[in-house]
Amino acid sequence: MRTLFVLFLLAAVATAKVFERCDWARKLKASGMDGYRGISLANWVCLTKHESNFNTGATNRNTDGSTDYGIFQINNRWWCDNGSFRSSNACKTSCRALLSDDVTAAINCAKRVVRDPQGISAWYAWRDHCQGRDLSSYLAGCRL
Repeated sequence: MRTLFVLFLLAAVATAKVFERCDWARKLKASGMDGYRGISLANWVCLTKHESNFNTGATNRNTDGSTDYGIFQINNRWWCDNGSFRSSNACKTSCRALLSDDVTAAINCAKRVVRDPQGISAWYAWRDHCQGRDLSSYLAGCRL
């Protein structure tokens, strides 16, 4: 099973897309993320910069055995189903869908995460790198 998981992750990384900052900002804006639940576009760009460096194929194995997936680093314990870890699957999606270059599932799941009581503070990277900071540099020069 572990070999299958490693092969799955390698296949996902092989097809991963790494967005340029302004392209990603435009994609987020076009997807209705600017102002979603009161969260500015700069916050979303900052969050994803520090979670995945804008990489759709990013994964991170956590000490509790769960894994974070995709450009938003969405955790399979609560939000997606990877088929091998008991999950609440609140986004009603497979973790594999969060690794796709088509970021629709990832964006929809991120919207679901922020509807939870924790909101955007569910992401440690946002709390550690974005919260309460001047985020203007994340959109600088993007002509949005």
